[in-house]
Amino acid sequence: FSDGKLITRINDDLSSFVIDKLVEFGAPTEISYLARPHVGTDILMSVVEKAIGKIVELGGEVVYHNTFLGFESKNGRVSIVKTTKGDIECSDLVLAIGHSARDTYENLIKNGIPIEPKSFSVGMRIEHPTSIIDSAMYGDNAGNPILGHAEYNLSYNTKERGVYTFCMCPGGVVVAATSEEGGVVSNGMSYHARDGRNSNSAVCCTIFKEDYGATPMHAISFQRQIERAAFRAGGSDYSAPIITVGDFLNDKVGTTPSDVMPTYMDGTAFRLSSPKMFLPEFVTNNIKNAIFDFDKKINGFAFNNAILTGAETRTSAPVRITRDQKLLTAIGYTNFYPAGEGAGYAGGITSAAIDGVKTALKIISKYSKI
Repeated sequence: FSDGKLITRINDDLSSFVIDKLVEFGAPTEISYLARPHVGTDILMSVVEKAIGKIVELGGEVVYHNTFLGFESKNGRVSIVKTTKGDIECSDLVLAIGHSARDTYENLIKNGIPIEPKSFSVGMRIEHPTSIIDSAMYGDNAGNPILGHAEYNLSYNTKERGVYTFCMCPGGVVVAATSEEGGVVSNGMSYHARDGRNSNSAVCCTIFKEDYGATPMHAISFQRQIERAAFRAGGSDYSAPIITVGDFLNDKVGTTPSDVMPTYMDGTAFRLSSPKMFLPEFVTNNIKNAIFDFDKKINGFAFNNAILTGAETRTSAPVRITRDQKLLTAIGYTNFYPAGEGAGYAGGITSAAIDGVKTALKIISKYSKI
């Protein structure tokens, strides 16, 4: 369901290399010059297929339905990777897991690999009619096909913590994104045309290490508890708990969606529920204040019939696999490279790709003398 938003806050010369590679594999050429480049889920699927084809063409092998179970090492050097399909000998191990690879995190922690907790964010998805956002952002030019649907990026800061919008999907849909049984997770995506009836984004509140106990397992447990509570709030059948913005701001529940119909599972799987059933009260209070503030910046953001869908918990990795800043190897190892977003060193497609390229360059330089 990733839709290939390529915006990054890092300033790195490798960004153009990543963009060029995506274009080579079939992404639209416009991502080379747009300020907010976007591929689209429908196109991204074929981009990934072509990238995999290139790996195979160059002699690589891609193995599916195979779980990483750990590795064997001696004197700080990995020699064998353990998997559900048997052992794999290796000279270098790059662990480029996703930020929801909780089984792998738990395995690494159990085996003493240095991992540290970090701050992350949790919240909900908000959906508006695209027309409201377009009118607020474009005024009289709303609806002009040259402009497409409007995008926004909002933040609200208190003295304690911040609330911000994330992964904004103009003309997109809210999707089910849980990776575990008994949990509900919301995310957002859009196709290349971005021609859906609603626009959505995550509205998330910062969670600090002190909020959950400041250990890697407590970080994972904090996310998991919210997801399981959202599962129960949604009726325990993977329906999502939703609430109208008007009800949320006025501390009530019960208004059935009308002007804005939820897009989660095609709008067929939802249950009216208060976010207080699955989110900590300090999170809901901060989000409530933020929505009032966002309405001052985008007229109509606090539209009573807009929809909030829970729970958004996977904004970034809750942990970081500690590594040597210069060598990019895990602490205590000479050939084990944690890389990308799941390792805690990136915040999106472009930054994760750049971290992967830097990891590859480290390995290339190590063997170039040979």
